[in-house]
Amino acid sequence: MTGLQLLWFVLIAVLFSGFFFLEGFDYGVGISSLFLAKDDREIDQAISSIGPFWDGNEVWLLTAGGAMFASFPYWYASLFSGFYIILFLILVGLILRGVSFEFRHRALSKKGHNFWEKVLGISSLFIPFMLGLLFTSFIQGMPMDAHGNVTGGFFDYVNLLSVVGGVAVALLSWLHGLNYLSLKVNGPLRDRAHDWANKLYFVLYAGEIVFAVLLFIFTDFFKTMTIDGVKKNAILTVILLAVIVGLSVLAHLANRQKKEMLAFLSSGLTFVALVALLFQGIFPRVMIANNPANDILIRNATSTGYTLTTMTIVALCILPFVLVYIGWTYFIFRKRIEK
Repeated sequence: MTGLQLLWFVLIAVLFSGFFFLEGFDYGVGISSLFLAKDDREIDQAISSIGPFWDGNEVWLLTAGGAMFASFPYWYASLFSGFYIILFLILVGLILRGVSFEFRHRALSKKGHNFWEKVLGISSLFIPFMLGLLFTSFIQGMPMDAHGNVTGGFFDYVNLLSVVGGVAVALLSWLHGLNYLSLKVNGPLRDRAHDWANKLYFVLYAGEIVFAVLLFIFTDFFKTMTIDGVKKNAILTVILLAVIVGLSVLAHLANRQKKEMLAFLSSGLTFVALVALLFQGIFPRVMIANNPANDILIRNATSTGYTLTTMTIVALCILPFVLVYIGWTYFIFRKRIEK
């Protein structure tokens, strides 16, 4: 495994982390429009808080997919073909959610307006659930041949761990959205976001315990072993699980003390720790097969050294401008949204 191969594996993890950190609160706000907002004005207030950001945040997912295609074409081919139906459903959810913002605004009747509000809320719940389902079925090991063709059945994708993973990601998104609303809005919606988050964190703690137990049962994350010359130690899995729980507790305490920025950052970093947990668990593989002989390894899945070098130079040239633009956008729209 070369340094560039390792670099791009880490960069893809960073892109997915950025996506969940930023788009996670978008989904959480959408979910809150279903359960938290009491009237149209509060729904407008919630949606206005993400209006300048939601479409830009989704670009992180597109960038992660594009980077995977360019740097790990064999990983991309195996993952996107093997999980085609799940990815297709996620795409449908993204399309419906995207158009719901405009269609809700343009609706000619109250009935149409309410319909697209429901589409926004349901799709905001559906997408993170399906993403969690995908990632937690992906890490268990799939029926896969030596050419990377996945031949899984329904219960390879939908099982106890993957369903719990889907619920966990949806719940994390909702809590991240509640922390964001506490940070970005004023009035009763802000107070209600604090109250709901305080209660939901107790549900999250129970979910994290169940997730850790199922991770131990259904994956090899807790095994100390050597793969492709790389020794994997279970202690890193334990440390990252502890970090996830610790960040959840920190976000909960910050929410109770009305330290809203700290609560928001902590819930976002919980997503980052979760992505780190999943990527360190599969390393140095990119696809895990039921038969270890058919695993796809990092060193076998990447593009040529020339391609990776070119991509690295382009990324280093463009990335500073992207980060400055994102930071400037959030600075410009930093004020709270009034009811």
